[in-house]
Amino acid sequence: MGCCQSLCSGDEHQPVGKDGAQPLQQATQNHHGGAATADNGGGAGGVSGGGGGIPSFSEFSLSDLKAATNNFSSDNIVSESGEKAPNLVYKGRLQNRRWIAVKKFTKMAWPDPKQFAEEAWGVGKFRHNRLANLIGYCCDGDERLLVAEFMPNDTLAKHLFHWENQTIEWAMRLRVGYYIAEALDYCSTEGRPLYHDLNAYRVLFDEDGDPRLSCFGLMKNSRDGKSYSTNLAYTPPEYLRNGRVTPESVTYSFGTVLLDLLSGKHIPPSHALDMIRGKNIILLMDSHLEGKFSTEEATVVVELASQCLQYEPRERPNTKDLVATLAPLQTKSDVPSYVMLGIKKQEEAPSTPQRPLTPLGEACSRMDLTAIHQILVMTHYRDDEGTNELSFQEWTQQMKDMLEARKRGDQAFREKDFKTAIDCYSQFIDVGTMVSPTVFGRRSLCYLLCDQPDAALRDAMQAQCVYPDWPTAFYMQSVALAKLNMNTDAADMLNEAAQLEEKRQRGGGK
Repeated sequence: MGCCQSLCSGDEHQPVGKDGAQPLQQATQNHHGGAATADNGGGAGGVSGGGGGIPSFSEFSLSDLKAATNNFSSDNIVSESGEKAPNLVYKGRLQNRRWIAVKKFTKMAWPDPKQFAEEAWGVGKFRHNRLANLIGYCCDGDERLLVAEFMPNDTLAKHLFHWENQTIEWAMRLRVGYYIAEALDYCSTEGRPLYHDLNAYRVLFDEDGDPRLSCFGLMKNSRDGKSYSTNLAYTPPEYLRNGRVTPESVTYSFGTVLLDLLSGKHIPPSHALDMIRGKNIILLMDSHLEGKFSTEEATVVVELASQCLQYEPRERPNTKDLVATLAPLQTKSDVPSYVMLGIKKQEEAPSTPQRPLTPLGEACSRMDLTAIHQILVMTHYRDDEGTNELSFQEWTQQMKDMLEARKRGDQAFREKDFKTAIDCYSQFIDVGTMVSPTVFGRRSLCYLLCDQPDAALRDAMQAQCVYPDWPTAFYMQSVALAKLNMNTDAADMLNEAAQLEEKRQRGGGK
């Protein structure tokens, strides 16, 4: 129940960055010239970081990622090859309930932590709605980890080669090709044209069913390692000659993805080209489409794939050519991707919980911070009863100073001087002799009123740790989650709070 898993045992006073990440080291920030913000990704169609959108790129602590992935449990592995993959990818959930994908490199893949960090920063500055964006990294001892947005609806390989209920319809296949071409063009335009080992496993589907290109392919699997892990039959011929990846190599790999989309199978390029030269386009097409495709459109895609797979790199199209060729084929732009994929879209959070709400619950449900403030002022500290039992010896001068800090915080809170209240409550909390869920709840609201929802969520979670069945802790988490645009989680938390209120009213609470 609630968000506080793995938090209670930690140091609640340690400052955190977005999504539970530890603050970036100052030296790293200076070295990268302020690259800590996500906004310098730029570009048409790009998405800025922060808030409820894409978090700013940052450094994570190993403890955060262990907690998120259940200590890198094998149950959390989402790599296509399972535990056999050389670099495993785990599904995880941060303390603020954001889902992430964590790529864990083998210990000696990147022996130089500085080089790994620089590579990660180079990728992390990009933000685009056609990418599964990189939001952080971790260098801790021998550990080298990348943290990306989690895409919940599997890979293109799963939908093409291992589907269960329905294959991907033709219009959706055209959308996949177009969106990935846009992603490659964005990366190329922004100065990172090399993508390593582009294949159907690198194409992921987000919560709306839209295809995204994994950011992991923008980094090699190791400092000096191979850029292609697929069968040599699918590798660009120039890479076999000199071991170098070029922008033209990426175009060749894009051609193999087009073949996958056309055929529904992973056909070696040489075999597909023989079929194309023999004018056997119908034989190339996926039989599971049952003829439900436009021959004219298929011919355009086949010709584009053929151009991408040319032996001479200079004869292949560039990324802008890919986009320009595929854009006119998008004929069902009004149909959402999740409909064409045949998957259920995540339902929007219900506007009201299933249980009746108290005045505090009502205020939280409509995110009325002024009303929440008035209620917390009137409630005072009555919910703290029983959370502290102090001996006579503990009533020291330090205790008196701590209570004086809380008193000043209460006065600032009543007077709506929320920044001062944060400072005073922080003095009280930092001493650590006495814990108060009310102080955490009040500081959480102060953070919300100062537009710091991440910090507010953390304080509300700490309040829950101190008093696990306190409805106010859950209510404050619901408001913070709503401010972070995590509406489904916010509604769940509101319902949990209402359930606890109901239990309390029946005599089951304090």
